[in-house]
Amino acid sequence: MKIGILGASGYAGGELLRILAGHPNFDVSYIAAGSNAGEKITDLHSHLNSYGDQRFSDTDIDAINECELVFLALPHGQSAELVRQIDDQVKIVDLGADYRLTSEQAWKKYYNDSYAGSWVYGLPELPGKREAIAKSSRVANPGCYATAITLAAAPAVLAGGIDTSDIVVVAASGTTGAGRSGKVSLSGSEIMNSMVSYKFGGAHQHTPEIEQSLSELNSKEVRISFTPILAPMPRGILATVTAKTTHSEVELRAIYEKAYSGEPFVHLLAQGQLPETSSLNGSNSVQMQIAVDSHTSRFVASVAIDNLGKGAAGQAIQNANLISGLAESMGLMAMGIGQ
Repeated sequence: MKIGILGASGYAGGELLRILAGHPNFDVSYIAAGSNAGEKITDLHSHLNSYGDQRFSDTDIDAINECELVFLALPHGQSAELVRQIDDQVKIVDLGADYRLTSEQAWKKYYNDSYAGSWVYGLPELPGKREAIAKSSRVANPGCYATAITLAAAPAVLAGGIDTSDIVVVAASGTTGAGRSGKVSLSGSEIMNSMVSYKFGGAHQHTPEIEQSLSELNSKEVRISFTPILAPMPRGILATVTAKTTHSEVELRAIYEKAYSGEPFVHLLAQGQLPETSSLNGSNSVQMQIAVDSHTSRFVASVAIDNLGKGAAGQAIQNANLISGLAESMGLMAMGIGQ
């Protein structure tokens, strides 16, 4: 299949290029990068030497419409205008937020006034989503935090095992999650040996996305209190999810084992093991551990992903495989590269 990537100069775009270089069915024939058009791919992604002397192209609708499938790795709010010009027969996986939310009110609260509607939400491990994705030609790729947190809470929510009115999340992300644009707060001198919260007090834009996905599981209202943290590492997410429960750890563990037993990329770790971000670098996998804090009667889940893998490019390729009728795991690694 002829594949196009828009926004290929960013971190998620670079990860798409890296993974797709080894994909047996996807031929990357169009690589666009807006303001970086004309620059060599290896000038921005020095590790992608298999692309040789290729350069980023301008954004060109005719070139896009010659592709069979395109990945949009653009800043939030930029996909919708482009999508209006793309032919219906071109399959699209959008890594931005433009088509994730079903609520126009939520979009306007957390983003802007230009609501574009919603597409099938591309988190295959949620009940019914895999089938819906496979029948679709346009998929909204989930956000990185939303992927980790939703997968950590979903089995408990679906089984009625926790109080969904007060789910508390604290999650740390590597700096690539903030994008590639230059910011003083993201410079090495500012980040090294320091951690800081941001979008404090319930302001993070993935909050409605998580609430939407979880509330669809059992038709109950879901409320998330979410505090994100910027960690001094390039990539990875580690999230801790807690909620009141009346269930035992044994009961909840059985629920999680059943929910994820057949999943190629979600791994409930053996008791005593805890998720590590470094073990997931370069993979499309999720590591998870659960417990019950008997002192406070709270369910606790720890979950780790690579924010550029399962949190972005890896999951986008997982979705592209599904909408193209290919094996879901084609071209993707379940094992990370480690330290």
